[in-house]
Amino acid sequence: MHISRIAAVSVIAAALAGCQEHAPPEPAVRPVRAITVERNVQGAPVTLTGQVRAQDQANLSFRLDGRLLERRVNVGDLVQPGQVVGKLDPQIQQNSLRQAQAGLSAAQAQLTQARNAFRRQQELLKNGWTTNASFDQAQQALDSAEAQVTSSRAQLRNAEEMLSYTDLLADTAGTVTATGAEPGEVVRAGQMVVQVARQGGRDAVFDVPSQLIRTAPRDPVVAVSLADDPSVMAAGRVREVAPQADPTTRTFQVKVSLIDPPDAMRLGATVAGRIRLSPPEGVEVPASALTQSNGQPAVWVFDPRSQTVSLRSVEIFQHEPSSVVISQGLAAGEAVVTAGAQVLRPGQKVRLLGGQS
Repeated sequence: MHISRIAAVSVIAAALAGCQEHAPPEPAVRPVRAITVERNVQGAPVTLTGQVRAQDQANLSFRLDGRLLERRVNVGDLVQPGQVVGKLDPQIQQNSLRQAQAGLSAAQAQLTQARNAFRRQQELLKNGWTTNASFDQAQQALDSAEAQVTSSRAQLRNAEEMLSYTDLLADTAGTVTATGAEPGEVVRAGQMVVQVARQGGRDAVFDVPSQLIRTAPRDPVVAVSLADDPSVMAAGRVREVAPQADPTTRTFQVKVSLIDPPDAMRLGATVAGRIRLSPPEGVEVPASALTQSNGQPAVWVFDPRSQTVSLRSVEIFQHEPSSVVISQGLAAGEAVVTAGAQVLRPGQKVRLLGGQS
């Protein structure tokens, strides 16, 4: 009986020993790398190509139809206020002026005759040697002659003004940027003959897509540089945005006022304008931190207290080759695994390599 008990105890001890030999080992602590996420997302940079133009330019044109006799300026010439830049054939206007001068001379002669006749009738009426009817007639003739002189003078002024319109004058100082007619051509009233960029500020003009108009920050500082020499730079502010899109390109024209532009930024030069869009709402993590959970994007979040990781689903706002902007699912200050995530499982203990960055 005693021997049987000893044998039973031996069997149980052997069984327990066998169970201990086949018990699963505790999970290994995996080494990983992690970062602490911060809200330091920067907006994406955008570069557009544009052209330097004058802030204020005018199309100079004649007020009359006529044949262009001469154009005294060419593209690139500097003009001063009051300078004659073009002349029309003035023959018709000169004839009208001579006719108006002759009409005024005739009206003045009639006025002198009517005035003398009125004075005579006035004297005769005092002595009773004429009738009131004759005096009234002289008075009427004098009034009519005075009115005719007034009308003739107005016609003369009109003729002189029309003759002055045969000279095209620059109204301000500036630079000729374009011409619209050559000597010998018959031009219409209002047709552009000379285009002048007035001295003053300069704009960088860009054709901007509507999406960029909506997403660009308000009143951004635009960095403008020459396309063929990026070292020539100037800052600018948006001065004007076209209220209507171009019917062909469906883009909006945006004028950026250049602040103290260098002389190398000449009118017509091609420039590049750069701005940075408003940063998106979210946090930025390396692209290596991204994994999947049930077919949805996710990341491994490290808990410093328990030294374990958990899988969390996230929403991606922007995906770049080296980084990902996460709009929902992560908060600033949380630690995300960036290396070693392929062999992790929820609740697994990990060890940070080189400390948490």
